[in-house]
Amino acid sequence: MSTRFGCFITGTDTEIGKTLVSCALLHALARQGVRAAAMKPVAAGAEWRDGAWHNEDADLLAAAAGIALPVELTTPYLLRDAAAPHIAAAQEGIAIDIAHILDCYGRVASAADAVVVEGVGGFRVPLSAQADTADLAQQLRLPVVLVVGMRLGCLNHALLTADAIAARGLALAGWVANVVDPGMRYGVDNVEALSARLPAPLLGTIPRLSSPLPALAADHLDFSSLPGWPRRPGTVSP
Repeated sequence: MSTRFGCFITGTDTEIGKTLVSCALLHALARQGVRAAAMKPVAAGAEWRDGAWHNEDADLLAAAAGIALPVELTTPYLLRDAAAPHIAAAQEGIAIDIAHILDCYGRVASAADAVVVEGVGGFRVPLSAQADTADLAQQLRLPVVLVVGMRLGCLNHALLTADAIAARGLALAGWVANVVDPGMRYGVDNVEALSARLPAPLLGTIPRLSSPLPALAADHLDFSSLPGWPRRPGTVSP
Protein backbone atom coordinates (compact mmCIF):
# COMPACT_ATOMS: atom_id res chain seq x y z
CA MET A 1 0.00 0.00 0.00
CA SER A 2 1.39 3.41 -0.90
CA THR A 3 0.63 6.47 1.16
CA ARG A 4 2.15 9.67 2.43
CA PHE A 5 1.91 10.53 6.10
CA GLY A 6 4.08 12.59 8.39
CA CYS A 7 3.91 14.24 11.78
CA PHE A 8 6.07 16.00 14.32
CA ILE A 9 5.89 14.74 17.91
CA THR A 10 6.47 17.33 20.62
CA GLY A 11 5.79 17.42 24.32
CA THR A 12 5.12 19.58 27.34
CA ASP A 13 8.57 18.78 28.73
CA THR A 14 11.36 16.25 28.57
CA GLU A 15 10.87 12.68 29.83
CA ILE A 16 7.10 12.76 29.39
CA GLY A 17 6.64 10.03 26.76
CA LYS A 18 7.42 11.45 23.32
CA THR A 19 9.44 8.41 22.36
CA LEU A 20 6.80 5.99 23.66
CA VAL A 21 4.09 7.75 21.65
CA SER A 22 6.33 7.97 18.57
CA CYS A 23 7.05 4.24 18.76
CA ALA A 24 3.36 3.48 19.32
CA LEU A 25 2.57 5.53 16.21
CA LEU A 26 5.16 3.59 14.22
CA HIS A 27 3.67 0.35 15.52
CA ALA A 28 0.20 1.48 14.42
CA LEU A 29 1.53 2.37 10.97
CA ALA A 30 3.07 -1.08 10.68
CA ARG A 31 -0.34 -2.57 11.49
CA GLN A 32 -1.66 -0.66 8.49
CA GLY A 33 1.03 -2.16 6.28
CA VAL A 34 2.87 1.15 5.91
CA ARG A 35 6.63 1.42 5.43
CA ALA A 36 7.35 4.04 8.06
CA ALA A 37 10.62 5.73 8.94
CA ALA A 38 11.50 7.55 12.14
CA MET A 39 13.69 10.56 12.83
CA LYS A 40 15.11 12.00 16.02
CA PRO A 41 16.95 14.88 14.33
CA VAL A 42 18.63 16.04 17.54
CA ALA A 43 19.40 13.63 20.38
CA ALA A 44 21.36 14.65 23.47
CA GLY A 45 22.91 11.94 25.60
CA ALA A 46 24.82 9.01 24.13
CA GLU A 47 26.99 6.12 25.18
CA TRP A 48 29.71 4.27 23.27
CA ARG A 49 28.58 0.72 22.56
CA ASP A 50 29.49 -1.86 19.93
CA GLY A 51 31.84 0.54 18.19
CA ALA A 52 29.37 3.41 17.84
CA TRP A 53 27.58 6.12 19.80
CA HIS A 54 24.04 5.22 20.81
CA ASN A 55 21.14 7.29 22.11
CA GLU A 56 18.37 5.29 23.79
CA ASP A 57 15.49 7.22 22.21
CA ALA A 58 17.01 7.09 18.74
CA ASP A 59 17.62 3.34 19.10
CA LEU A 60 14.03 2.73 20.21
CA LEU A 61 12.71 4.68 17.21
CA ALA A 62 14.97 2.76 14.83
CA ALA A 63 13.75 -0.54 16.28
CA ALA A 64 10.11 0.51 15.85
CA ALA A 65 10.52 1.87 12.33
CA GLY A 66 9.49 -0.24 9.38
CA ILE A 67 12.63 0.47 7.37
CA ALA A 68 16.27 0.73 8.39
CA LEU A 69 18.14 3.88 7.41
CA PRO A 70 21.60 5.23 8.27
CA VAL A 71 21.73 7.00 11.62
CA GLU A 72 23.42 9.91 9.86
CA LEU A 73 20.04 10.55 8.20
CA THR A 74 17.66 9.68 11.02
CA THR A 75 19.66 11.41 13.76
CA PRO A 76 21.97 13.90 12.06
CA TYR A 77 22.91 15.46 15.41
CA LEU A 78 23.73 12.72 17.92
CA LEU A 79 25.23 14.62 20.85
CA ARG A 80 27.11 12.92 23.66
CA ASP A 81 26.18 15.02 26.68
CA ALA A 82 22.67 14.70 28.12
CA ALA A 83 22.21 18.46 28.29
CA ALA A 84 20.30 21.18 26.47
CA PRO A 85 21.12 20.62 22.77
CA HIS A 86 22.71 24.03 22.16
CA ILE A 87 25.01 23.48 25.14
CA ALA A 88 25.87 19.88 24.25
CA ALA A 89 26.56 20.89 20.65
CA ALA A 90 28.81 23.76 21.73
CA GLN A 91 30.81 21.39 23.93
CA GLU A 92 31.54 19.29 20.83
CA GLY A 93 32.18 22.25 18.54
CA ILE A 94 29.08 21.46 16.50
CA ALA A 95 26.63 23.97 15.04
CA ILE A 96 23.13 22.54 14.66
CA ASP A 97 21.90 23.56 11.21
CA ILE A 98 18.17 23.27 10.48
CA ALA A 99 18.87 23.29 6.74
CA HIS A 100 20.90 20.09 7.15
CA ILE A 101 18.06 18.48 9.12
CA LEU A 102 15.61 19.43 6.37
CA ASP A 103 17.87 17.84 3.77
CA CYS A 104 18.05 14.65 5.82
CA TYR A 105 14.27 14.68 6.24
CA GLY A 106 13.80 14.95 2.48
CA ARG A 107 16.02 11.93 1.92
CA VAL A 108 14.25 9.92 4.62
CA ALA A 109 10.82 10.87 3.25
CA SER A 110 11.82 9.78 -0.25
CA ALA A 111 12.67 6.31 1.09
CA ALA A 112 9.47 5.75 3.09
CA ASP A 113 5.71 6.03 2.85
CA ALA A 114 5.45 7.72 6.25
CA VAL A 115 7.81 9.61 8.55
CA VAL A 116 7.48 10.22 12.27
CA VAL A 117 9.75 12.99 13.52
CA GLU A 118 10.33 13.27 17.25
CA GLY A 119 11.48 16.57 18.70
CA VAL A 120 13.86 17.03 21.61
CA GLY A 121 12.61 18.22 25.00
CA GLY A 122 9.65 20.58 24.76
CA PHE A 123 8.53 22.75 21.86
CA ARG A 124 10.84 25.71 22.46
CA VAL A 125 14.16 24.05 23.30
CA PRO A 126 17.13 26.06 21.95
CA LEU A 127 19.17 24.39 19.23
CA SER A 128 21.57 27.27 18.67
CA ALA A 129 21.87 30.97 19.38
CA GLN A 130 19.50 31.63 16.48
CA ALA A 131 17.04 28.72 16.39
CA ASP A 132 14.98 26.38 18.53
CA THR A 133 12.83 23.28 18.02
CA ALA A 134 9.82 25.45 17.18
CA ASP A 135 11.78 26.81 14.20
CA LEU A 136 12.54 23.23 13.13
CA ALA A 137 8.89 22.22 13.39
CA GLN A 138 7.83 25.32 11.47
CA GLN A 139 10.20 24.56 8.61
CA LEU A 140 9.26 20.89 8.47
CA ARG A 141 5.60 22.02 8.12
CA LEU A 142 4.23 18.79 9.52
CA PRO A 143 1.08 18.35 11.59
CA VAL A 144 2.01 18.35 15.28
CA VAL A 145 1.07 15.77 17.89
CA LEU A 146 1.44 16.99 21.47
CA VAL A 147 2.30 14.57 24.26
CA VAL A 148 1.09 15.87 27.61
CA GLY A 149 2.79 14.37 30.63
CA MET A 150 -0.05 14.04 33.11
CA ARG A 151 1.22 15.45 36.39
CA LEU A 152 0.69 18.52 38.51
CA GLY A 153 1.24 21.62 36.34
CA CYS A 154 0.39 19.93 33.04
CA LEU A 155 -2.60 22.16 32.30
CA ASN A 156 -0.51 25.31 32.06
CA HIS A 157 2.29 23.56 30.16
CA ALA A 158 -0.10 22.02 27.65
CA LEU A 159 -2.07 25.19 26.95
CA LEU A 160 1.07 27.32 26.59
CA THR A 161 2.57 24.76 24.22
CA ALA A 162 -0.60 24.74 22.13
CA ASP A 163 -0.42 28.55 21.92
CA ALA A 164 3.21 28.34 20.80
CA ILE A 165 2.34 25.79 18.11
CA ALA A 166 -0.46 28.02 16.80
CA ALA A 167 1.84 31.07 16.86
CA ARG A 168 4.12 29.28 14.37
CA GLY A 169 1.20 28.71 12.02
CA LEU A 170 1.26 24.95 12.61
CA ALA A 171 -1.68 22.61 12.97
CA LEU A 172 -2.06 20.83 16.29
CA ALA A 173 -3.43 17.60 14.86
CA GLY A 174 -3.98 15.76 18.13
CA TRP A 175 -2.75 15.25 21.64
CA VAL A 176 -2.00 12.32 23.92
CA ALA A 177 -2.41 12.21 27.68
CA ASN A 178 0.45 10.14 29.08
CA VAL A 179 0.27 9.31 32.79
CA VAL A 180 3.75 10.00 34.17
CA ASP A 181 2.57 10.43 37.77
CA PRO A 182 0.19 7.59 38.69
CA GLY A 183 -0.46 9.34 42.01
CA MET A 184 -1.73 12.51 40.35
CA ARG A 185 -4.99 13.67 41.94
CA TYR A 186 -7.98 14.37 39.69
CA GLY A 187 -6.30 12.87 36.64
CA VAL A 188 -9.56 12.34 34.77
CA ASP A 189 -10.65 15.90 35.58
CA ASN A 190 -7.39 17.25 34.17
CA VAL A 191 -7.82 15.29 30.94
CA GLU A 192 -11.35 16.63 30.64
CA ALA A 193 -10.13 20.19 31.24
CA LEU A 194 -7.59 19.88 28.45
CA SER A 195 -10.08 18.21 26.11
CA ALA A 196 -12.35 21.24 26.54
CA ARG A 197 -9.53 23.72 25.86
CA LEU A 198 -7.07 22.22 23.39
CA PRO A 199 -8.04 22.80 19.72
CA ALA A 200 -7.37 19.21 18.71
CA PRO A 201 -8.77 15.75 19.39
CA LEU A 202 -7.56 13.58 22.25
CA LEU A 203 -5.92 10.56 20.63
CA GLY A 204 -6.02 8.58 23.85
CA THR A 205 -4.74 8.27 27.40
CA ILE A 206 -1.81 5.99 28.16
CA PRO A 207 -1.92 4.68 31.72
CA ARG A 208 1.21 3.96 33.67
CA LEU A 209 2.37 0.78 31.92
CA SER A 210 4.18 -2.01 33.74
CA SER A 211 6.36 -2.26 30.63
CA PRO A 212 6.54 0.71 28.22
CA LEU A 213 6.17 -1.30 25.03
CA PRO A 214 4.93 0.41 21.85
CA ALA A 215 2.30 -2.28 21.21
CA LEU A 216 0.84 -1.82 24.69
CA ALA A 217 0.77 1.97 24.32
CA ALA A 218 -0.77 1.71 20.84
CA ASP A 219 -3.68 -0.27 22.27
CA HIS A 220 -4.72 2.86 24.18
CA LEU A 221 -4.47 5.21 21.19
CA ASP A 222 -6.46 5.95 18.04
CA PHE A 223 -4.54 7.83 15.36
CA SER A 224 -7.23 7.62 12.68
CA SER A 225 -8.19 11.31 13.02
CA LEU A 226 -4.70 12.49 12.08
CA PRO A 227 -4.55 14.15 8.65
CA GLY A 228 -3.40 11.75 5.98
CA TRP A 229 -3.68 8.72 8.23
CA PRO A 230 -3.35 5.66 5.97
CA ARG A 231 -6.12 3.12 5.75
CA ARG A 232 -6.01 -0.41 4.53
CA PRO A 233 -7.53 -1.04 1.09
CA GLY A 234 -11.26 -1.63 1.34
CA THR A 235 -11.78 0.41 4.50
CA VAL A 236 -13.97 3.48 4.50
CA SER A 237 -12.87 6.78 6.00
CA PRO A 238 -15.17 8.07 8.77
